[in-house]
Order: sequence, then C-alpha cells, then structure tokens
Amino acid sequence: MKHGYVKVAAAVPFVEVANCYYNIERIERMVRQAAAQRVELLTFPELSITGYTCGDLFLQPFLIEQAEKAVEILAERTKDVDLLYFVGMPLEVEDKLFNTAVAIQKGKIIGAIPKTYLPNYREFQEKRWFSSSYDLLLSTAHIGEQEFPIGHDLIFLNGKIGIGVEICEDMWSPLTPGTRLALYGAHIIFNLSASNESSGKNNYLKSLVSGLSAQQISAYVYASCGIGESSTDNVYAGKAFIAENGVILGEMPRFELSERMLISDIDVSRIRAERLLNSTFRKAASHYTSDKLAVVPFEMHETEDYEMTRHIDRDPFMPQNSDKRELSREMFNIQVTGLLQRLRHLEGSKIILGVSGGLDSTLALLVAVRAMTVLGRSPKEVIAVTMPGLGTSRRTLNNALRLMELLGVDAREIPIGEMAEHQLKAIGHDTRTEDTTYENTQARTRTEILMNLANLERGFVLGTGDLSEVTLGWSTFNGDHMSMYNVNGSITKTSIRTIVMQLSKDYSDEIRDILIDVVETPVSPELRNEDENVISQETEKILGPYEVHDFFIYHMLKNAYSPEKLFFLAEKAFEGKYSSEEIKGWLKTFISRFFRQQFKRNAMPDGPKVGAVSLSPRGTWLMPSDAKADMWLKAIEKL
Repeated sequence: MKHGYVKVAAAVPFVEVANCYYNIERIERMVRQAAAQRVELLTFPELSITGYTCGDLFLQPFLIEQAEKAVEILAERTKDVDLLYFVGMPLEVEDKLFNTAVAIQKGKIIGAIPKTYLPNYREFQEKRWFSSSYDLLLSTAHIGEQEFPIGHDLIFLNGKIGIGVEICEDMWSPLTPGTRLALYGAHIIFNLSASNESSGKNNYLKSLVSGLSAQQISAYVYASCGIGESSTDNVYAGKAFIAENGVILGEMPRFELSERMLISDIDVSRIRAERLLNSTFRKAASHYTSDKLAVVPFEMHETEDYEMTRHIDRDPFMPQNSDKRELSREMFNIQVTGLLQRLRHLEGSKIILGVSGGLDSTLALLVAVRAMTVLGRSPKEVIAVTMPGLGTSRRTLNNALRLMELLGVDAREIPIGEMAEHQLKAIGHDTRTEDTTYENTQARTRTEILMNLANLERGFVLGTGDLSEVTLGWSTFNGDHMSMYNVNGSITKTSIRTIVMQLSKDYSDEIRDILIDVVETPVSPELRNEDENVISQETEKILGPYEVHDFFIYHMLKNAYSPEKLFFLAEKAFEGKYSSEEIKGWLKTFISRFFRQQFKRNAMPDGPKVGAVSLSPRGTWLMPSDAKADMWLKAIEKL
C-alpha cells in the first residue's frame, strides 16, 4: 500500500470439476504469482475449490468433506504469503449447504461469506443445493480446527480500508449486498462469480460492474470461472473486470486457453475523499446502516517501493483511451449551449470579445460564431477585436485577422500602444522598463476597450481565460481576468489545445490551417516590446508546462490528493519526459500560485462548468483568499 493505492487482482485458474486437490494446486500457483507481483488483495471465481458445475455432486457429503480438507491444505501451504485472498467453496453449517467465499491470509481462514441471492431460473438451479445467507443462524463456522466468522455482514478492515464480498447473482439484485457493505464502509467489493457466456451478456455485465462501482463510490473486482467449467449446455470463458468509481480499469480477455490474472491499483484514498464530498452518499449511509456488521481485521502494510501497475494518464481531463473527437465536441457543445442561454436572456445583445490569435480567444471565437448560427443570427453580431500591443507578434496578429475574416464576424483592429503608453506616463512610469506595471497596463487597456465597446454596441464582453490560468492566477486582475461571461473558465489549456485541433477538422482547409497553426504557436501573453517576428516570452518557460499543471489541477481539485501523492503520480505519468526535480519545482509553483491567487477566483465572471473541475466561487470552490500554503509547501520540500 502506498499513498492510498492498493494492488488488487482477479484470477481465473484452470479448474477440474469435482477435483479439489488439483484445483488447490492451481490456486496456490496463482497466489504465489500474485504475491510475486506485489498484489495485496486477490479473488478467485465462485466455487473454485470444487468447480461451479458439480450439480448434484454438491449433495454428496464426500465432496464437501474433501473441499474442506483441500482448503485447509491450501491455507497451510500459503502461510508464508502475506496477501489476503478469497476462494469459493461449498460449506456445510447448521446442516445446510452454503455457497461461500472464504477469506485466507497467512495460513488462516479469517472469514466466510455465504451467497445471499441464489438464482433459480433458466439454466441456474442453485436452490436445489444451497441455502441463502439469510437462512444462516450462527455467526461462526469451522473447517478442521479453524474457527472463523461467517455471514453476509462481514467487513474486512485494515486501518481505513474496508473490503466487502458478494457472490455472482448478488450483484444482479436490485439492492446488492455489496451496496449495503459500501454504505457501511467497504471501499472495495470483490465478486466471486460463475457467469456463463451468451451473446451480448458480457457488455451488459461490464456496464453492471462499472455502474455498481459508480453508484457505490467504490472499487469493484470481479472474477468469473474459466473454460474448465464448460460442459453439457453452458460455456464459461473466463472473464474479469476491475472498476473504480464508474471507470473500468481493466478487463480480462475471454476465450483463451490459459490461466490468467488481471491486476490493477485501486485508489482507496480517492474513494474515501469522494464519499466525504458526496452528501447523498453520506445521507444514504446514515439511513441504511442501523444494523451492526462484524468487522474482521486483516493485515496490510505501507511500503516505500510500491510498484504501480495502473496506467496514469498524463491528461486526466482527456484520458488516453477516450474518444478525443467526441469528447471535444461534447465540451464545445456545452460551451455553446451555455452561451445560447445567455444570449437568449439578454435578448438581442451582441457579443464583444478580444481575439489575440492565441488558443483561448480562438476557441471562444468559434463558440461565439456557432452560438449565433444556432440562433439564426448573423456572425456579424459577433464583434471580434484584435488589439495589437507593444509585444504582439506578426504570427498571432495575422492569424487573428485572417480567422475573423474567414468566419465572417465584425472584425476590428484597435492598436493599444499609444493608449497604454499614455496611461504609463500618467502614473509616472518611464514607459521603457518592462515590469509588471508595463505588462498589466496593456491587459487592462484591452479590457477597458472591450467594456466600453460593449456599452456602445449594446453587447456583452465574452471572456476567454481558461481553467489553467484561473487556477494559477495567470491573468491581470480587472484586466483579462474580467468579463461578463466566460466560456473557457472550466477548461484547461491542454484540453483547449485538443478541442481546437479536433474542431479544425470541421472547417474549410483555409480555416483548418489557421487553427492548426494556433495550436502550434507557443503560449505567450506577448506583453513585452520584442521583435514582431519572434515569440520569446513563452508562458510555459516561466510557469512550467501546462500539461503538468493541468495534471495537478485535476488530481488536487477533483481527487483531493496530498502534495506527496501529486508528486508520486506525476513522476509515474511523466516518467522519461520530465525529471523528478523539474516536477517538484513545478509543483511548488503550482501550490504557491494556487493559494496566493484565490482573490481573483472569488471575483470570477459567470461561465458554464464544462469539464470535471470548476473553481467558480458560486458553490463549486469555496476558499478564503487568506488561506496559507505553508503546510503544502513544507510537504513538497521533504520530497
């Protein structure tokens, strides 16, 4: 365990029906394979000691006795293994037979969970052999000399990590045992299953697993039996899923003639943080948790050399396996829809926005034109103003002018050099020293022009600043920080790059070429008096790469990760691209600026929540302007 991550696995061994001793050999082999790969929690399929398809052999006392002897041997053989694992077996208690999941750790059987819902329809006849957990009266059971707790109300607990178990059909019920266990504090639900194959069933099952993990705010580890169970009328192909909070982290390939293991890392700390945030979950937990559950302790230890199996996306806002084109269109449509309502509310107002030839204003311009088109209004009702200043490059100016022309908006060019110099002279600045005053005066001059133009034209100023800038405070207060509506305020710079690139495919070749060049242009405020043919004031050389800051934004604000965990994950995500020292430096910059710049976020303009994170002070992010970053920065210094 490290930073709240727990390595889990679902295993599908070779099984011979009614051959317990062969089966435990295969299970032991896979337990040791899992241990070698640093797995801490492992599950096997339903009734994996005997095989699921034994039929009326389950009514033979000899099979039940042999199963118990076999699991004793298995526990003894694995007493040198630290991990906790679950195997399925028939267990006789109170002269009744139960389909159970048995928990084993360090040679001891520490608990057993009987199946609650027994399918008795179509090809399933489990009530012919087994009793439901609700029929169980005793709270303890025995196998050989070992005594252990038994029941559907067991939670395996280690510190702040809770484990719950359900079996196959349990997950198909309207109110699953796993859901109940999650409300009681189980963060990971294991399901030992024996689900046969039929056309289309796998996709439904996959959606069920991901849905349960989302609804329960939990992780879900599912393992179903393999081809050794295939006989008579049914085929079992071996499948497994690992999900977390609605996302499938891993899926085992089916129909393979081999033993297989699916391994991933579960972020228990994220699950706990999400439950802490989610008031609906907390209310349901208080409503449905009046009974007492039995707590079964198990062992797990923090380790310094945790080896991450799980893939860590460099861009969590647009993950590697996502459909970036579809996601970009969805985000764009959310922006357009938000702006549509503002336009409808303001009844005929024009849109006023500044267009620099950079990423943010380019996307805002595309949104504005699309919104007007949807409303059946002319693009000419978008007044797009480019305002070249003391450091504007020829590249960005030409892109801005050409794009405005091709989109058919009311394009205007208002140079700000003389106005900015006049203001600098008025306050006693020498107009030559390129300091913060020199830069911010230009930003405020541009905003002043836009606001005045909005009054003149009966319009409103559309803001363009993105979430990355909002988070880092990389904007001028009462300058580009201010607008009357901002469509980019909850989209990161990294995402805007992707959106503009994907949208470029929907336009003419001429517009597409401009959009691609905008994406490829270095991000710069262009506020210093430099060669108009060169962009040397590059933001990412000052602050650090936006892709790293955007990574921090997602995991600190969405997942509430600590500085140590942010650093740990960033090292994994950007391994081979950035050094640990670089990442540490950028993390320090991120935390410092995030805390210092809150006063700007407390005065954010309206804007739609588009992505997973928003810093709007109107309910999404509430933070005092005077909060101190000292503890976070001290933690970073220790890295």
